[in-house]
Amino acid sequence: MQIKQLLGEYDCKLDAKGRMRLPSGLIAQLGEGEKHKFVINRGFEKCLMLYPEAVWNKISSEVDQLNLYNKKNRDFVRYFYRGAQELVMDSADRILLPKRLLEYAEINKEVVLSAYNGRIEIWTKAEYDNLLDDEPVDFSDLADEVLGGSAANQEEE
Repeated sequence: MQIKQLLGEYDCKLDAKGRMRLPSGLIAQLGEGEKHKFVINRGFEKCLMLYPEAVWNKISSEVDQLNLYNKKNRDFVRYFYRGAQELVMDSADRILLPKRLLEYAEINKEVVLSAYNGRIEIWTKAEYDNLLDDEPVDFSDLADEVLGGSAANQEEE
């Protein structure tokens, strides 16, 4: 299965059972086919990460290559897999978010989905808005620091 690029920000709501309907624009990007399967786990910040199954398989195979005799690697692997669960979208295009993960990210009702690089971050709306308020004063400086020396940029010049 080819891994697709996902893009966009989507406002969503959870129902009383912790289910969230995936936006049709995001489902369209995932493509047609059998039921969409995902894996969800904790994000690096106070959010949840939702991975389409193919993306999760690729990332987890990279994580599984780490040398577990190294303590930092073991710590990372434990944290990375902690809380990870498989999810399947139901016939109403909903996924049921695990209660423990919702508590971790302090998600209750209103969420923002931020899709990029084949994955989907799930943020509580307030936390996502705070994240946007912390944007760098000069995004071009950050871009230069992060991408300025990359091979792709040097090829364009």
